[in-house]
Amino acid sequence: MRAALRNPGRRRRASPVRCARRERIVSAMNSDDPVASNPEHYRVLFENEHVRVLDYTDTPGTRTTPHSHPNSVMVTLSDFDRRLHTPAGSRDVTLTAAHAMWLPAQRHAGENIGSTPTHVIFIELKGAGAGSPAERSVGPVTP
Repeated sequence: MRAALRNPGRRRRASPVRCARRERIVSAMNSDDPVASNPEHYRVLFENEHVRVLDYTDTPGTRTTPHSHPNSVMVTLSDFDRRLHTPAGSRDVTLTAAHAMWLPAQRHAGENIGSTPTHVIFIELKGAGAGSPAERSVGPVTP
């Protein structure tokens, strides 16, 4: 403090701890990993070299930041209405509880547009089965 008072034009250096924290925050904001970019909604339940299992929850009106999913199996644990946004456009989906469906690799942002909370389990594939996000792919493959 005294040095700053003696030299008012001199800026204080940020501590290494502050710099590291800021870098982690910026990295999470720019991350395609939903666990890093939306930690209040995604939680890792299990992970090994073949799969990662995520638990996702939200409430009506919640929006996620853009993120990516590899090829996955999505298991709905609640009924919900959702709007999925990609650069190619948006898609509204209404899903019911107790269904398992294929989710092709994709990058999107989501929005709970319904009146009920969302609760979903994602089983994300790793390695060769993970695939690459396609521009036109948005949401689950529904029958």
